[in-house]
Amino acid sequence: MPLLKLENVTKRFGGLIAVNRVNLEIKAGQFIGIVGPNGSGKTTLFNIVNGVFFPEEGKVIFEDQNITILPPYKRAPLGIARTFQIPRPFCGATVRENIAVGAMFGTHGRYVNVDESLEIADNTIKRVGLRKHRDKPAGILTPVEKKLMEIARALAMKPKLLLMDEAMAGMHPNDIDRMVDFIKKIATEEKIAIVAMVEHIMRALLGMAEKIIVLHHGAKLVDAPTKEALEDPKVVEVYLGKNTKK
Repeated sequence: MPLLKLENVTKRFGGLIAVNRVNLEIKAGQFIGIVGPNGSGKTTLFNIVNGVFFPEEGKVIFEDQNITILPPYKRAPLGIARTFQIPRPFCGATVRENIAVGAMFGTHGRYVNVDESLEIADNTIKRVGLRKHRDKPAGILTPVEKKLMEIARALAMKPKLLLMDEAMAGMHPNDIDRMVDFIKKIATEEKIAIVAMVEHIMRALLGMAEKIIVLHHGAKLVDAPTKEALEDPKVVEVYLGKNTKK
């Protein structure tokens, strides 16, 4: 049984079809990359999985449960966590408090009180490497530090599915390599069943994703192992233009 299954999912905005009859299955434990040119439907697809948007057609199945019309706050306790391309911290709250919010609304949110959620936050802060920023207001962090905090907040939810939207954009290549190693390590140790990511950064995809799903004009173009997908002529054409050589 797949952890996540999309069946003929379609999302329209007026006359624009942003996601067009997408089918996919993601198994527990897989590392998946979802890529495509700007406007290909990647973020819309994430928003459908996350519950920000509901599809006009199709179904979203999570652990054999139809969650197609569940809002995000009801999906989070099931084990679906999300980071955003542009971090969205509670700027006036401390880093510790921001991360504790994740613990409160994640899979163990019904069972932890405020003190316990803060303890979970402290443990997560140590693992992510934000200890010296623990008591700082989140609003004064650098963009990269905010991304790390957002990842920590998602991890504090103890997710089964982690959706990472351009989480490493803007990072130095050395930081990307360290982040890839960290996410792979934490996913194994914390028993996160799946990490799905949207990334333009090829070094992150090659270092992390075992399979890539390529979207183009809202439709699924390729669904294949990473190396095979990146070498597919259809993918090369979408990113680099049609090869006119005879």
